[in-house]
Amino acid sequence: MCKRFIVFPLVLLGLVSPAFGEETPKRPNIVFFLVDDLGYMDIGAYNPNTFYETPNVNRLAEEGIRFTNGYTACCVCSPTRFSIMTGKYPARNDCTNWFGAADSGKFLGAAYNDRMALEEVTLAEAFKEAGYKTAYVGKWHLGPAEEFWPEKQGFDVNIAGCQKGNPGPGGYFSPYNNPRLADGPKGEYLTDRLTEEAVRQIEAMKESPFLLYFAFYQVHTPLLAPEPLIEKYREKAKRLNLPVDGDEVYLEEDERQANGKPQQIRKVQSHPVYAAMVESMDTAVGRVLETLEKEHLLENTVICFVSDNGGLARNPTSNLPLRAGKTWLYEGGHRVPFIIRLPNGKSGVSDVPVITNDFYPTLLELAGLPLKPQQHLDGVSLQPLLNGKTSLDREALYWHYPHYGVFPAGAVRKGDWKFIRRYEDGRVQLYNLKDDPYEQHDLAEEKPEFAARLAKQHDQWLQSVNANFLREKDGNKPWLPEYKFISEQNH
Repeated sequence: MCKRFIVFPLVLLGLVSPAFGEETPKRPNIVFFLVDDLGYMDIGAYNPNTFYETPNVNRLAEEGIRFTNGYTACCVCSPTRFSIMTGKYPARNDCTNWFGAADSGKFLGAAYNDRMALEEVTLAEAFKEAGYKTAYVGKWHLGPAEEFWPEKQGFDVNIAGCQKGNPGPGGYFSPYNNPRLADGPKGEYLTDRLTEEAVRQIEAMKESPFLLYFAFYQVHTPLLAPEPLIEKYREKAKRLNLPVDGDEVYLEEDERQANGKPQQIRKVQSHPVYAAMVESMDTAVGRVLETLEKEHLLENTVICFVSDNGGLARNPTSNLPLRAGKTWLYEGGHRVPFIIRLPNGKSGVSDVPVITNDFYPTLLELAGLPLKPQQHLDGVSLQPLLNGKTSLDREALYWHYPHYGVFPAGAVRKGDWKFIRRYEDGRVQLYNLKDDPYEQHDLAEEKPEFAARLAKQHDQWLQSVNANFLREKDGNKPWLPEYKFISEQNH
């Protein structure tokens, strides 16, 4: 039984030579959906009680493999986008903050690169080398000037991908002020337009294997959506007796801002504009699925769906009961919806921790293309999990965010354990996610030896990727790991 199961997808994906005279199976197409700032709890497949309506993404989750411990490589966008395109941890190339960020608090944030180097062999370049047509639609935010935009990084077509991290004031409606997207009729909604462009690309590329990378600007601020959809959710909030806005929808988080005031965390999903934006994104996913079905491509297409970081918890969404949100290294900041739909119809749920670095080798393997281990250094193919295995040959996942989103920190996920270290003073936190998935009970003082082992493991990883750290400010020096401190002392 097991043997038949393994052979079947290999035949389907074109990895087995056909008998003499048979038509050579076509390599699978790849459709990659990347949503901006979408929270783990924003999708019905992950949160049955969500205020938002996501039937099309729910369908993907039901028909594919839904990862319940899917992580982004960072708690902000550009580093995660880098990890998908390169298969590397962002710290390896100092791409550790969103590109263009100014960064200062008690100390200066770490020096970082604001572009994905052209020397990287991107995911798109790997597929293009193999004869795939490649098209990019949506937000890029991986380089400050056009020499670093999608058409220079392996995509045959680039629609709307530029230096922008969000559409800008009013930018969800035409005129778009986007150098890679012609304006539509005044008032045209950006997500609707990008969906039409994605559909056109599928129709144009359908005769050959293709990679379509659809990176939504949604649901990033500014919060803008068509008024009829907004009104739908205003009425829904009233019907459910939910607050639409106001102080009563906030909790105080224990992290302090520069002004000394506590961070605020939204505790209720009820924002009508955000809900409308989520539905618009979901409708776009449905339109792409509909097109794949109409063109008889769906059952030869691998579909991935993921967010670039956790939801923006201060406003407009709530990630509860996950702790915090975007810019934090708590679970709400980097655990996200993470779905892969396979052509062979296999569906299920995996609780194994995975990360966005893993998409690169996974997609190569699913397409029957040679792996590039010198490129996707930090990614692991998820093929074993897609075939029903319950573990991966990997010791831990790592994070490094030496910047002032909220507090500079690094983290390790090892088994059920989550270790966090704050970079200003080196203070550590330790959580057992199996017993305490919401990170309420810090066990660092109860288990000091285990926390110390994870700290050492994190140090070793930081040294292996040659990570940068916080910098001195006003004569004050931040914490440094021992190996870095000794190195600087010697200098």
